[in-house]
Amino acid sequence: MIRDKEWVIEVYDVSYTYDGNEEKALDGLNLKIRRGAKVAFMGGNGSGKSTFFLCLNGIRKPDAGEICIDGNPINYTRKGLLDVRKKVGIVFQEPDDQLFSASVYEEISFGILNLGIDEKTAQKEVEDVIEELEITPFQDRPAHALSGGQKKQVAIADILVMHPEVMILDEPAAALDPRHTRKVQEIVERLTEKGITVLMATHDIDYAYAWADEIVLMHEGKVIRQGTPLEVCSDRSALETANLEMPAVLKLHERLKEKGMIPEETVPPRTVDELVEIL
Repeated sequence: MIRDKEWVIEVYDVSYTYDGNEEKALDGLNLKIRRGAKVAFMGGNGSGKSTFFLCLNGIRKPDAGEICIDGNPINYTRKGLLDVRKKVGIVFQEPDDQLFSASVYEEISFGILNLGIDEKTAQKEVEDVIEELEITPFQDRPAHALSGGQKKQVAIADILVMHPEVMILDEPAAALDPRHTRKVQEIVERLTEKGITVLMATHDIDYAYAWADEIVLMHEGKVIRQGTPLEVCSDRSALETANLEMPAVLKLHERLKEKGMIPEETVPPRTVDELVEIL
């Protein structure tokens, strides 16, 4: 069945249970994602975020329900899954789960060559993404010898070189130092500027509130809240269920209103800089 093409992703009543488990990792999941949106997925460990991402990329097949990409249900034939993975790329939380080639250059070349792109075109695409993501200084090094931040850059390049419509980032800043966290965040901004739909799992409510167009809260394999950052982050009950606290800047804004230091009608800021401007 062809679905509504207004949405890049549509998910209808999707359920999934891992072998040997009684509890469902996904339990009647429903949501839609607009093309070009920046969407933060949040929730406690075991809420279903990573399992949903694996289903979205075709790595896992739901036990029930339907996932549509560009209006078309995922076809789980070999050709159908190849088509999905051309459109939907995933960067795993642990880049070592993704990187396996001898050198960084070979690693980034692997996926695009497997799409059947001619060698000359592939070489140009690989060189462009290496330059864009500032990988040139270590492009000839073995991937296993890189730092965690460098591995994350290469894992993103692996997917970006194939020009996906949707990029999934599962905890992209996990275990990174502040410098490499900023580097990854800069790369994410470049993705969104290209019009790529970016889905990101993160535990950083302050970053999600400032960055995302929408936030999706998950709990026990279901969506418990989806909406704008302000809508979701103002819902104390939903945040509590997802084991999250209100963003610091929003909490401070509310306290300042209570004390009469800023007018009641002031639009809540997304960042500390915006709050400073209000003051």
